[in-house]
Amino acid sequence: MGIFSKMRDSIFGKKEEKPKAAAPAAAPKPAAAPAAPAKPAPMAEVDVEAKLAGMAEGKTLNWRTSIVDLMKLLDIDPSYANRKELAVELGRTDYEGSAEDNIWLYKQVMRELAKNGGKVPASLTD
Repeated sequence: MGIFSKMRDSIFGKKEEKPKAAAPAAAPKPAAAPAAPAKPAPMAEVDVEAKLAGMAEGKTLNWRTSIVDLMKLLDIDPSYANRKELAVELGRTDYEGSAEDNIWLYKQVMRELAKNGGKVPASLTD
């Protein structure tokens, strides 16, 4: 599991794995007509800002702008090595840990959360 997956799961909650279907004991009877494929239920959009604000209650972290504080809030080690690994996961191989790199990384995390079903205000992505 990558760093971003840990962040996403901390905010959205872990997806429950469906139990694997047991192999049928006898050969199945042929169906009269093929069944229509079941459509997955749409995932409810998670309000990322509200969820993080709730997690931050009583803490003095600048999670709205700082990737380090966001990682601390999510109980993820914000070390340079982990931030670099996260940057690589998100498509940046030249991460050096500068202020500009960290700003990019924070905004990219928020954009990815939005792509994964999160409701993220523009103030956190731009």
